[in-house]
Amino acid sequence: MERMEKTMDAIANDFSTVRTGRANAAVLDRIEVDYYGAPTPLKTIANASTPDAQTITIQPFDKSAIKDIERAINESDLGMNPSNDGNIIRLNVPPLTAERRKELAKLVSKLGEDGKVALRNVRRDAMKAYEKLEKAGSFGEDEIAKLKKSMEDLTASYVKKVDELTKAKETELQKV
Repeated sequence: MERMEKTMDAIANDFSTVRTGRANAAVLDRIEVDYYGAPTPLKTIANASTPDAQTITIQPFDKSAIKDIERAINESDLGMNPSNDGNIIRLNVPPLTAERRKELAKLVSKLGEDGKVALRNVRRDAMKAYEKLEKAGSFGEDEIAKLKKSMEDLTASYVKKVDELTKAKETELQKV
């Protein structure tokens, strides 16, 4: 159950990095900057904020990294063009087009499917552990069957939660 909760947190985090119509600094979480030759997450070398609904500002801790940050944003799949004044990088968040909304809905769907696969992997690992317990003679067949049934039910409930999260995010993307 603990591993499934961690998987759900990871899925929710992935969904927050998908851009909707308004500015959100979380969309920058997936961006890695080539900082002194090493890929570094943007949030570790800069501070991102949203002063208004259509703008994201990025203030690097090291001003020499501003060009690297700009390059990383241009190479990413965000679809935004950065502008910098030497101290701060500004990203204007354009309204989403219908085509971009469809692309993002597909991305959300794919992230949801990846989350379901992760949940099923947790289930598979638990089932293997149950089989080892059965072979060792620690538990009887009936007890193992109950454990397997409860694991199936737990997995089904978490898969349903992922479906709900996916549907909610897709609905959010369709709002203009």
